[in-house]
Amino acid sequence: MNLKRQAANVAVLALVLIMLLPLVYMITMSFRTATEIAQAPLGLPERLAWENYAQAFGGMNYLRSVINSIGITISVTVLTALLGSMAAFPLARNRSWFARGFIMLVALGLATPNFVTVTPIYVIFRDLGLLDSYLGIILAFTALNLPLAVFFYVGFIGAIPRDLLEAAKLDNCSDWQTFWHVVRPLLGPATATLSLFVMLMVWNDFTYPLLLLTDQDKFTVTISVYRFVGNQNIQPDMLFPAAVLGSLPLLLLFVIFQRRIVSGVTAGAVK
Repeated sequence: MNLKRQAANVAVLALVLIMLLPLVYMITMSFRTATEIAQAPLGLPERLAWENYAQAFGGMNYLRSVINSIGITISVTVLTALLGSMAAFPLARNRSWFARGFIMLVALGLATPNFVTVTPIYVIFRDLGLLDSYLGIILAFTALNLPLAVFFYVGFIGAIPRDLLEAAKLDNCSDWQTFWHVVRPLLGPATATLSLFVMLMVWNDFTYPLLLLTDQDKFTVTISVYRFVGNQNIQPDMLFPAAVLGSLPLLLLFVIFQRRIVSGVTAGAVK
């Protein structure tokens, strides 16, 4: 048993190291000059080129892009969780074939590739005057993540004992009061898990900010990093530091809320 446990620990450690290799490579390259990277792409830095970070910080308008990304990510996460849970509440309670069919229809939205929705969203938002606006990009990301939220919350709400909902009815609670005061507080672990996926998707998405935003003051972190990738050449001495700076806020957020995220991910298993 001890040998099996040690072998499992070694396998897990090896898997973690393999997963961390891209991150280690990115950080290592961020401290090298463009000449060093061109001469030896897998080499170590001869010295720590801290000036790379200073140049990337100014070149990508870092603070502004981070504020944009944080604002958009938080807004989309809150809207997705609220609207998704509200839509899932009546669907989870309804046992009819229509509700089940609608849930399956919503689930099909998860299988729709993003490139299929690019053109319709652009045309609709152009006609509504929502291009190059915070509202437009927030609504686009919310719509893209709502199928996941509805499908996700239906499972959690369906696991809530019906006796609890019936007890709320006996206390003369309306459907809205039952949802807000009884169901919503029980969705904390589910919301934490959903928020993790939504934040990752919104923060790292490149297509829709590039499509819907044109004002540089509204660019997100991913678009700001892309400034260092030209049509003819790439600036690796600024691209790698910019990628590190762009990932840093999300990494810090996960470190701060890691307990909440882990508890949300494991909530389903505990039940």
